[in-house]
Amino acid sequence: MQKIKGLLFDIGGVLYVGDQVIEGAAESVAALAEKFPMRFVTNTTRRVPSTVLKKLLDFGFDINEKQLFTALNASKDFLSEKGATALPLMTDDAAVYFEAFKSDHPDYVVVGDAYTNFDYAHMNQAFRALNNGAELIAAAKNRYFKDNDAVLSMDAGGFIAALEFATGKEAKIIGKPSETFFHLAVNSMGLEPHEVLMVGDDIESDIQGAQDAGLKAALVKTGKFQPNDLQKGIVPDLVLEDVNGLRTILLS
Repeated sequence: MQKIKGLLFDIGGVLYVGDQVIEGAAESVAALAEKFPMRFVTNTTRRVPSTVLKKLLDFGFDINEKQLFTALNASKDFLSEKGATALPLMTDDAAVYFEAFKSDHPDYVVVGDAYTNFDYAHMNQAFRALNNGAELIAAAKNRYFKDNDAVLSMDAGGFIAALEFATGKEAKIIGKPSETFFHLAVNSMGLEPHEVLMVGDDIESDIQGAQDAGLKAALVKTGKFQPNDLQKGIVPDLVLEDVNGLRTILLS
């Protein structure tokens, strides 16, 4: 790992799980930050970026807004660049984040983890907009995540798949494992993909996604990690008990 010059950290499942910080994670990140530039990337779409940042700060992480890359702000940037309108299918909190893009005849339906808003009324509204010509954006398309009760819960992926099935349209993925998303974070550090190590708990979105984008990838056995993840034919560059293992590998 001598060639590593920068780090990307997934957030939920790596730095904290639900409302519990990974013990020692804030101290490990601070120690690594003395040597490596770093960015924090997340597919969390239930909460807006400012809420994610506040949670990290409350847990003791010394992180600023410019270091944070979320699927929601990437989706917002995509819409801004296109000059497009959108129908957000998200939580009420996240939907407000897209207020400026709302239209009765949207160019895109943008889906995140809508939580209790994944009901028939909201799904059918999205279905009708797509049938009327809108294209489908998946801010993130994860299968599941480790919830606050330490048990896996459904993420947005299954609901996005339902809309794809019903409309025959394929969603454009904005967050991980999109190569563009990884490269935006890497480029912001002035580095090349092969110089950066991604640290995550999702064998598909974090590990395979990063490797497909040319990065190295370290899988932590916290968060949504399951032992059978290592039987899926995806081979991480590193496997760690938790994020604290990076201090021994990269700073010794």
